Amino acid sequence: MSRAFVNEDQAAAQADQPVERRISDQPNYLTASGLRQLQQRVAELNALRNQLQGQGEGADKQRLADTERDLRYFSARVQSAQVVPAATSLSKVQIGSRVSFVDEQGQAHEVRLVGEDEADAGRGLINWGSPLGRALLGASPGDEVMWRRPAGDQSIEVVAIAPDA
Repeated sequence: MSRAFVNEDQAAAQADQPVERRISDQPNYLTASGLRQLQQRVAELNALRNQLQGQGEGADKQRLADTERDLRYFSARVQSAQVVPAATSLSKVQIGSRVSFVDEQGQAHEVRLVGEDEADAGRGLINWGSPLGRALLGASPGDEVMWRRPAGDQSIEVVAIAPDA
């Protein structure tokens, strides 16, 4: 048999395997609620995997492979989780803090700094390791900090800090 056919067979088998989810290099700091969310996700994925495995030969093999990949990722995230104490400071931005700030155009914003797996910009939950999160972390009310964005740097002023609710 030609080596070309062997390589094609191997390539076809690898095409069925999902690409592994990349685990971030930054420390996995997160809030207590973030850890609960990760643990819930692992439980849901375990239940789904068990359900798919219970279907035997009729199981959707691609869905099972995707579920197992996601289970490996979220299990690793739970294992590497470093839960930070609840943010209580009103004078320094911490992970978990709710931060009100004003941008250069005078527009007010409110965000909460959270862990990478908790982040949801649409809900105002910002990864502490993102450019905005890094600009705000450690700032105090009245501080002007530089938000280094791909669209261009922007100066923002921290107006208020509220503790983790």
